[in-house]
Amino acid sequence: MTTECSGRWDGWVKEALARLESLKIVRSLRPISLSVQRQELGGDASRGSESGSGGNDDEYEVFEEMKPWDRASVEVDVADSTFRSWLHDIPSSGDDVMWEDGLADSTVAANDGQFKKLILFSSNDYLGLSSHPTIGKAAAKAANEHGMGPRGSALICGYTNYHRRLESCLAELKKKEECLLCPTGFAANMAVMVAIGSISLLLAAGVQPEKDEKIAIFSDALNHASIIDGIRLAERQRSVEVFVYGHCDMFHLNKLLSACTMERKVVVTDSLFSMDGDFAPMDELVRLRGKHDFLLVIDDAHGTFVCGKNGGGVAEEFDCEKDVDICVGTLSKAAGCHGGFIACSKRWKQLIQSRGRSFIFSTATPVPVAAAAHAAVIVAKKETWRRRELWNRIQDFRALTGIPILSPIISLIVGSEENALQASRHMLESGFHVTAIRPPTVPPNSCRLRVTLTATHRKDDLVKLTQALSSCINFQELSIHCPKVYARL
Repeated sequence: MTTECSGRWDGWVKEALARLESLKIVRSLRPISLSVQRQELGGDASRGSESGSGGNDDEYEVFEEMKPWDRASVEVDVADSTFRSWLHDIPSSGDDVMWEDGLADSTVAANDGQFKKLILFSSNDYLGLSSHPTIGKAAAKAANEHGMGPRGSALICGYTNYHRRLESCLAELKKKEECLLCPTGFAANMAVMVAIGSISLLLAAGVQPEKDEKIAIFSDALNHASIIDGIRLAERQRSVEVFVYGHCDMFHLNKLLSACTMERKVVVTDSLFSMDGDFAPMDELVRLRGKHDFLLVIDDAHGTFVCGKNGGGVAEEFDCEKDVDICVGTLSKAAGCHGGFIACSKRWKQLIQSRGRSFIFSTATPVPVAAAAHAAVIVAKKETWRRRELWNRIQDFRALTGIPILSPIISLIVGSEENALQASRHMLESGFHVTAIRPPTVPPNSCRLRVTLTATHRKDDLVKLTQALSSCINFQELSIHCPKVYARL
């Protein structure tokens, strides 16, 4: 059934591309080859940095354990004025402390008591790669040789051999035929949803598709805003019908699918939900995919590099990579860099690059960022201890609190905004950067502290964190609903 489902959608995409070809609006990516100037930038990590766009993966220096620089991904300084305004929830435009050159000298200022040191427990830098010297050297070397690279959209002049190399690396990681880089993960989801909707517009018998010609999109109730906004844009084009199913509720999804008479069906879901920290029920989704012949799209933003033996993500963890038709990911979380990507088939890539507006009309990722991201993919694959340490910290948090968390994302729901702000202030005073999540990010009366764990946290950090949390949250009175954690202050 999996092959039949993939074949049906492949046929529709092929037909849509033929229609684009007849209209002469198929868009092509033609990489500009940037010449390589082999230069050493100095320092130990530079020996492992990239030597141009075609470098060997073995040229990247990797490490077998945490190094001092890794702590830069979780240890930060906050200006005292920022600290005080945060405690009192005073709005800020970000201009609290500026020196003549526009930067603050935290070393000097800390001695004068102008800065507070905090431990980050709110970052999505799950592997701590943002401070890795090999990745920084790759970016610096590319910037030294090419500046920012050609500035234009990927379809005009912004696409280079650096971008192509990164796409190939990500396609291999996700076990997909192709990959398309996007400026952000948000843009990637927008592009996918709009491109899916464009199929009904291209294949409609009339000017606008009839209801049975449209795409039926089934979306989890807690999907990321980028998925929702992409669907809304497709709705405005009158190309899709949308059905929202209860969060991870496979009974409800099956009921909606069974009642739908439309032929072209798509199910889209986060793989690891960013606010609740729970996983989509991949096994059940695969079973329903076989039953209902739908296209399965996942947003693996928080699972990529975190889950799976090779960091391939949630689909690798659940051994269902072949059942996922389109996988959206990001390079700005566990990769510690910036940007988004879409792993898919060659035909899907051609359709998305021709119809995905958020891709078409955005300037391509700067070359140094693409170089850094490629280095991050290699480092994330090779430094397997980072994933191991991350999951060790998850086990440590379980042992310290008794909360059966499933992922690095810990959602402590405290109810009202006042409760959330009070708890966040207490954590700030205790030396921890843990933010209160409030509407419209989450529904009213479900405000929370969102705690995230990383590979570069030490167990001692978690001991101190949980001690601070226990002063404002009673772990013994927690009610567990899936992995959602509701706390009484």
